[in-house]
Amino acid sequence: MLAIRLVVDPATSDTVVLPVHPGGDAAAATTAVTALHLPADALAEAAALLATAENADAAGAVQPLPRPLRIPSRLLLVGIGTGDEAAWRSAGAALARTCTGETSVTIAMPVDASPRAVRGLAEGLWLASYRFRMPDADTDPPTLREIAVAVADAAPYEGALAAARTTARATRLARDLTNTPSSLKNPAWFAAEVEAAAAEHPGLSVTVREPAQLAAEGFGGILAVGRGSARGPRLVELAWRPEEAGATPKHVVLIGKGITFDTGGISIKPRDAMKLMRKDMGGAAAVIAATIGAAALRLPVRVTALAPLAENMVSGSAFRPGDVIRHYNGVTSETTNSDAEGRLVLADALAYAVDRLAPDVLIDLATLTGANAVALGKRTAALYSENGELAGSVVAAADEAGERAWRMPLATDYVEYLGSELADLYSAPDRGAGSVTAALFLREFTGALRDRWVHIDMSAPSWAEGNDGELTKGATGWGARTLLRWLATVTS
Repeated sequence: MLAIRLVVDPATSDTVVLPVHPGGDAAAATTAVTALHLPADALAEAAALLATAENADAAGAVQPLPRPLRIPSRLLLVGIGTGDEAAWRSAGAALARTCTGETSVTIAMPVDASPRAVRGLAEGLWLASYRFRMPDADTDPPTLREIAVAVADAAPYEGALAAARTTARATRLARDLTNTPSSLKNPAWFAAEVEAAAAEHPGLSVTVREPAQLAAEGFGGILAVGRGSARGPRLVELAWRPEEAGATPKHVVLIGKGITFDTGGISIKPRDAMKLMRKDMGGAAAVIAATIGAAALRLPVRVTALAPLAENMVSGSAFRPGDVIRHYNGVTSETTNSDAEGRLVLADALAYAVDRLAPDVLIDLATLTGANAVALGKRTAALYSENGELAGSVVAAADEAGERAWRMPLATDYVEYLGSELADLYSAPDRGAGSVTAALFLREFTGALRDRWVHIDMSAPSWAEGNDGELTKGATGWGARTLLRWLATVTS
């Protein structure tokens, strides 16, 4: 991971980055930053460039100024827009791509920069410089190695940089887990990865339920979805319990859909729809990463992450449309579509959390429906909750984190669509409003926590088709940033 250092008296760098405010001229780009003792000719050249550049102040706009055979040998004028955290994140992402291959880079921060500016800058740098490597790869792709962030005094920014580092590491972990091909990634592999990552943080504990224990305890949904695969299902329970918290901390349970590959089962997907189904465990990756991040930050909130894991495969033992499944809490569902498997494993995990874990808040994340993208496009998750205050706090955390969520209605007149003649519920009624009816199905398993539950359908924003801001092509790790921001606001 790229090294980012706060420096007060930086050494001379080959490349120097100067931020540009809206309407900024050369003076605004140079006198308002930490003094780097730049030569007069460099400042004059920067002024000349800014005088002719269009929209140089736009967040993430980069104006390169080569200075061969001189020191510094290159200036980069980067726009920071309004100067808020999101704008600095855009600037950091643009710099990560512009500076690839550089050996020595110094970013001169404005003397009045807030800690949030440093956090946004660092997150943008770390997230946009992410590259997925296969676990057995023996070489690293060429990339920028180190950046010095020049400030007048490092102390005010150390906490912000540490928070950005933990957030970036959590997001990169979620991306790594999601990007890993399903030829390697199966429920047992995922569970082992969680155990290895958790071992690095005191206060984390891991419990893994294998098929025999799942059967003994009645996790019918997880078992049904996983029985078509030769690689059996698991339920991973990762717990963070802060010992240093003064009062009894609130308990938040995070649940993430963990389908390590989804063929659609008997209701098989077409080939094109199946090619990226290694991402169908993006919700599980996000909740695991966020819980590890909470431990790294020593947040004073108790967190339990549940990752119900299964491969949804086609075989003679695969579950069928029309099967009746008995879930953990005894509720039965008639499966109308074996490609709507995610809600079946989530239902078990939700019922288990309500019955055994006594949480104060319950949040689930899932790459659940294609209807998410139809309603909200590729960058926005659909959020459902009956608690307006809770929903608002999670949406606000997503906005601050640079992710987006939009609250959707839990329409009561759609509840009748869930009625089945054979079971308590249809799992996937084919009546339209697919994301809404999926949320309504899950709500039936929240029990007394119905008004303290949030469901997030993040199928669309879990994957990026190309580089875009701080996102790189492939898994985005959506949700890890949002959950960490939100967990940091939870008080006893």
